[in-house]
Amino acid sequence: MAKTKLDKDLKRLSRMEYGTQDLGRSLVPVGIGLLFLVAVGVFAASQVGVSGVWAVAVGATVIGGYMALNIGANDVANNMSPAVGSRTLTIGVAILIAAFAEAAGAIIAGGDVVETVSKGIIDPLRMPDREGFIITMIAALFAAALWINIATWLNAPVSTTHAVVGGVLGAGVATAGFGVANWSTVLGIVASWIISPVMGGAIAAAFLAYLKYSVYDAPDRLAAAAKRVPLLVAIMVGAFAAYLMMKGLSQILPVSLWTALLVGVALGVPTFFLVRPHVQAKLAAAGTGSYSLGDLFTIPVIGGAALLSFAHGANDVANAIGPLAAIHAALSGGVEGGEVVLPFWILLIGALGIALGLALFGPKLIRTVGSKITKLNRVRAFCVTLSAAITVIVASALGLPVSSTHIAIGALFGVGFLREYFANRESEPNNHGRLFRMQQTSEAPLLDRGAVEIEKLRAKAEKQRKRYLVRRSHVFTIVAAWVITVPSAALLAAGLARLLTLAGLGELI
Repeated sequence: MAKTKLDKDLKRLSRMEYGTQDLGRSLVPVGIGLLFLVAVGVFAASQVGVSGVWAVAVGATVIGGYMALNIGANDVANNMSPAVGSRTLTIGVAILIAAFAEAAGAIIAGGDVVETVSKGIIDPLRMPDREGFIITMIAALFAAALWINIATWLNAPVSTTHAVVGGVLGAGVATAGFGVANWSTVLGIVASWIISPVMGGAIAAAFLAYLKYSVYDAPDRLAAAAKRVPLLVAIMVGAFAAYLMMKGLSQILPVSLWTALLVGVALGVPTFFLVRPHVQAKLAAAGTGSYSLGDLFTIPVIGGAALLSFAHGANDVANAIGPLAAIHAALSGGVEGGEVVLPFWILLIGALGIALGLALFGPKLIRTVGSKITKLNRVRAFCVTLSAAITVIVASALGLPVSSTHIAIGALFGVGFLREYFANRESEPNNHGRLFRMQQTSEAPLLDRGAVEIEKLRAKAEKQRKRYLVRRSHVFTIVAAWVITVPSAALLAAGLARLLTLAGLGELI
């Protein structure tokens, strides 16, 4: 008995030891993140210098760094999830590529000018005074960061742009009333909740259906792949060329839609002729042996994920530093025309914060998006990645507001539900599906078997027909997070704005 009790005690101690180790490992990223924020504060103090508003400037910069960490932890996961979920890249390599691409996009194409009020959500000229504007931006930035942090903890990918919009809207209304808001822009954001995922899902599903009917169902798969794959890779190169022109380089030089499309065509056409002999050689080498079509999409999936991260860094770094740039501009003399010149050191904080947030906190959400919504392979990952670029181009041509986060998740839903449709259709008992194959492989013809056996086969086929290849629980969680992002961030920001006002922050400015 003594030995048994000792064994139980030792097991308890072992469990406590493992629990302590797990807790220690989970606290390491938090500790590194806190050190980053401390470094941001020290660096900001060295740039701002000692003045009457240095405490506000340094505090706002730390909040901006906190926002950048959260953007990296949540928003960037959507770009790399298809590559990781399809096992094209390991999680470590994906994080390194994404972190480098995000930082490069933010620094190279982050832009010299940032719109200070999150794309016209509020009019700074309608604010009661400079102090009210600064309090609004601080509350908006902090509220958006808090909401994204909560969403990441819940494993829910949300739009960081929508969080910033909600934060600016809520804080602005709390400070200056409903008249300060640009409600047409807000309605456009609400419309993007529906437009982005539906368009992304439809385009991704269309490419997957095209591959199924033109390649997978073809009598000669290798010959069909030799014709279709180079065309799809060329479309991807052209789409991403146009996408980068519109979402990256447009931050440096003005780029029209038609210019971006012409550049895409100019790069896509030669890509087709360059890729075709390479694909044909690979398929010829495979011969009559088994060859995975997904192997042909390895490089496109990796390249697409990296380019999405680059464009995201160039475009969405403003979510972290836009309000921060507005605060520093207001502290140093005001905001004229809604735009401010962006100091490079603020851009650098945003870029490093996004990259570090991805490395520290991104893996969990990458795994959730990449593998827990629906099962991916490289072909499906290619369709998801390509859809993200094309959807932005189509939406821009139509003048529709879209969210990159919602597009990526919608594309995952699209390929997942299409797979589910195909799988269930093939399992339909009355449509030459699984029941027909059971009949062909059974020992006796179906008509010669007893009614009980027939019913068993039908029940088995019906059970197999009801296949769910998209996890509904994740669908509901993600959609719910999307719907409440703007109002949640707005309520948080409104409360923070009132709290900061009552605390007398305006007296320090």
